[in-house]
Formats: sequence, C-alpha cells, structure tokens
Amino acid sequence: MAIIGGGIGGSTAGCALAQAGLEVSLHEAAPELKEIGAGVALHPNAMRVLRMVGVEDAVRRVAGHSEYSATRNWRTGRVISKISRSEQAATFGLSGATVHRADLLDVIAAALPPGSVTLGTRCTSVRSHEDVAVARLEDGREIEADVIIGADGIHSRVRAELFGPDDPRFTGKICYRSVVPTDAVRGARPSTDNTQWLGPHGTVVLYPLRGEELINVVCHYDDEHYRHESWVNECDRREVLDRYAGWHESLLRIFEAGNTWYKWALYDRDPIPKWTKERVTVLGDAAHPMLPYLGQGACQAIEDGAVLARALSTERDDPVAGLARYERTRRPRASSVVLAARERGLSNHLSSPIAAWRRDLTIALRRRLGKDREGRGAAWIPEYDATAPDVLAS
Repeated sequence: MAIIGGGIGGSTAGCALAQAGLEVSLHEAAPELKEIGAGVALHPNAMRVLRMVGVEDAVRRVAGHSEYSATRNWRTGRVISKISRSEQAATFGLSGATVHRADLLDVIAAALPPGSVTLGTRCTSVRSHEDVAVARLEDGREIEADVIIGADGIHSRVRAELFGPDDPRFTGKICYRSVVPTDAVRGARPSTDNTQWLGPHGTVVLYPLRGEELINVVCHYDDEHYRHESWVNECDRREVLDRYAGWHESLLRIFEAGNTWYKWALYDRDPIPKWTKERVTVLGDAAHPMLPYLGQGACQAIEDGAVLARALSTERDDPVAGLARYERTRRPRASSVVLAARERGLSNHLSSPIAAWRRDLTIALRRRLGKDREGRGAAWIPEYDATAPDVLAS
C-alpha cells in the first residue's frame, strides 16, 4: 500500500495499515515530515483511533492541559455551555485533547514502521491497471503498489488526477491565527479552558498547547473582501485588535501578546460524489476538505485511516473490494460532517441579537433535556467509533 502525503491523515493511515499486517510505504513531497499551522483539537472520535494505533498516551503527554470546554458570549464572557473533561469521558468513553500539530505528527510518525517513509518525492500523476496502481514522481521514478492512497491535502494532486480540479466557493469568512506564550499575556493569567467565544460576525477559539505553555488562538470573521487561501500569509497584530475591538478584554490581552499573526480566507467545497477509481483512493482533506467550525478536519482524516485499514485487511485478497467498502463506510459520514461544519459557521456568526439569543436558548434546552452536554446537536460526531469491529458498511 503506497500513501502519497505524510501529514496527520497519511501517517495515521500508515500506522493503522501496518498494525493490520499490511505492507505500507509513505511518500512525502517535503524534505521532512512536518505540519504547518499551530494547534489541532482531537475529539473523542479521533482519540479512539490514536488509542488503537498505540499512540494515545504519547499524544496526551504533549497535549495542552485543560479541565473544561466552554462556549462564551463575545462581549460579557457569559457562559453559554460548559463541559468538563471527566463529563466528556463519561459520555463518550474517553476525553479529547488539544495538541500542537507538529507535536502530534512527531508522535504518529515515530510509530510508523522503520524504513517506510520516503521524503522529497512529489507525486505528479497516478494511474490504475487491473492488478496494480502506479504513482509517477516528479523525478521520473514510478511507484507500484496494490493500492495508492492520496493523503496529499486540500490541493490534492491525486484527487485532481482522479476527478479533475475542484471548484472552491469563497465563504465570505476569514481566519486569523497565532500561538501565544501564556507568560507573555499581561495582567491576570489567562484561563486554560478550551473556549469558544461566539459574537456577531465572528468566532474566537482558544485552547492550551504543551501543558499550559502556549495558547492556540484561531479567530474567524465575516469578510467579503480578503480572498487569499494560503495559511502562511502574515498580517499585522493591529488589524486583529481593531477587528475585535469591543470583544471581551481577556481576549484582547491575549491578542496583544501575539507577536506573529497569520490570515487566510475560508473556502468551502461541496462533498465529492466519489473517492475511488479502481486501485486509487483519497483520504483526509484530499477527500473531504471542510470548514474548521467543528474542529473535525484532522479527526475525520484520522477516522479515515482506521476504516481504510479495516477494509483492506478484511478484503485482503481483493483490494478493489476493500477500497469500495472503505468508501461506502466513510463517504456518507464525512460528507455529513462537511455539511454540519458549514452550518455551524452560520450559527456561530449570527449578527442578530434575537437570533443569537434563540441559539443560546436552544443550547441550554438541549443540555437540560438530553445527553448532548455541549448543546449543539452534534454529539453524533464524537460518539462514532471508527475502530469498532462492525464499522464497515456491507
């Protein structure tokens, strides 16, 4: 099995495939395995898979330390909902974690089979024959494997080779991000809660990394004019402070302490109707890029790896049948999460005070009347078990 792309999704798939007794090779275009970006939220559905591949404890050792996940009002700080890690564990069987992307990838990559990773190998094309799949590399070499898995991200070459270029839709939303040293924040020490602040036209997400050493900051805002999608464009801190003027003072103190800020536009992509052609498939952002409002991008890629390994090991003598079962199992769920993330972005950014009050009241009622402790109607996402023996669709 040859995996194109050595990010979180591709590396997790490599670990799961190897654990299932399948030979795996991973090919990464960069000269080293590394992640751009900052923090990543790992919900219980992802942690189940990391437990299965044997890295849960190592991930928790490098994770941020937070006792609660909370949702708050943008201006007053009023708590809209709050759940403890122990409540989450009681509800879903285990708690989530927040981790620096680089730390997470280091842990997963260390669990890959020795000698299975090849760096500096960019894929330019893929094709499938009756009994073999072939990936052509930029230097002219070719890789042959029973199956080729495109885990090469949102701008996937493998996906484009299979189905043509996609047509992203600008959402009218942008993101700012920074990683702030906790000790650099003036005044009272910031809360270590994993907190989402909901306001008119925007959402701010904060959570700790590396114990309580760092604060991961992601700020969303409605903006019809900025349309650049890259994660690595820097912006001035003053822009962030001006944009969120009037938001809670504890947020502004954190923003002031961020020396480096990045800004990018959020583009949406409709779920694609097919992931697989013969012996080639895709996973993670290559299969189902999604908006970040549910914190499920990496989690869904991690689920993909577990289900792919289960499907290919179950259909060991027929990889094409295995890929078909993988797609039948994963595509409906991942597509539902894509659409749910789109809806959450609308719900989070309500500009009408009356509409926001109704949303907050609905959250409170859900929390009081049912097992949905977060109150957002999305408990079906973290309760999913991609490692279950009966996870595969027939």
